[in-house]
Amino acid sequence: MAESGATGIKRIWRATFFSAAGLRAALMHESAFRQECALAIFMLPATFWVGNSVLEYLLLIAAVLIVLITELLNSAIEAVVDRIGSEVHPLSGRAKDMGSAAVLLALLLAAIVWGVLIWQNLWIAT
Repeated sequence: MAESGATGIKRIWRATFFSAAGLRAALMHESAFRQECALAIFMLPATFWVGNSVLEYLLLIAAVLIVLITELLNSAIEAVVDRIGSEVHPLSGRAKDMGSAAVLLALLLAAIVWGVLIWQNLWIAT
């Protein structure tokens, strides 16, 4: 990819549009990302019902955003691997499996954070 020569605010402005294009592409082409976004639409407002402090709100929000970030990275890995070629190769499979494992770990982290705070603030508090 050729260098654009853009610097400063112009570079940041252009990067914002590239980022928005990446989000649009993920929403259009990645069903897992759409599902996780749908879940985030419900979980992010629930943050203020589950959490009891600013730190808890941040933990709950961060856990959801980490899932979305990891899914975007996994989708990028899959797109690059698919672009390289359609032949079956152990390294291609390994790359895709590792990306999938990263998403699984992010989902587990979110489940633990949300589960502990729900248990602590809603379950035993009653």
